[in-house]
Amino acid sequence: MKLNENNKTAIPKKDDSDKKWLLIDAEGMILGRLATRIATVLRGKDKPTYTPFFDNGDFVIIINADKIKLSGNKEEQKVYYRHSGWMGGIKETSYLKMMETHPERILKAAVKGMLPKNKLNSKILKKLKIYSGTDHKHKAQQPETLTF
Repeated sequence: MKLNENNKTAIPKKDDSDKKWLLIDAEGMILGRLATRIATVLRGKDKPTYTPFFDNGDFVIIINADKIKLSGNKEEQKVYYRHSGWMGGIKETSYLKMMETHPERILKAAVKGMLPKNKLNSKILKKLKIYSGTDHKHKAQQPETLTF
């Protein structure tokens, strides 16, 4: 970190950031509560060097995304929408259908909604790796297990 002229504010640089790889097992966890914690780690808000305009967060690997739970009656009521851009082109998919086909997209959509809507969004989201089973391809990075 480099201090500015009046030695009060530290301005981070890309070289100064030490990004860790963290592994989270999502089995039995509630979707929204897990997504808020993931978004905090991805942005780097849990570090003392947090800066809103700088990507200082860690990489996050999530396994067992297909075993996430929802509270209340959301399993039957929750619906995901997307639009083709054409008139009348709105498509909808229920939570249960999405869980059968692409369970990792559910968690990615929840985390994406909790990130800032600016140019950092896509950079931060690239550090999120989600897998529906217990196997992942990031063993070479030696991720640390993170528990909540």
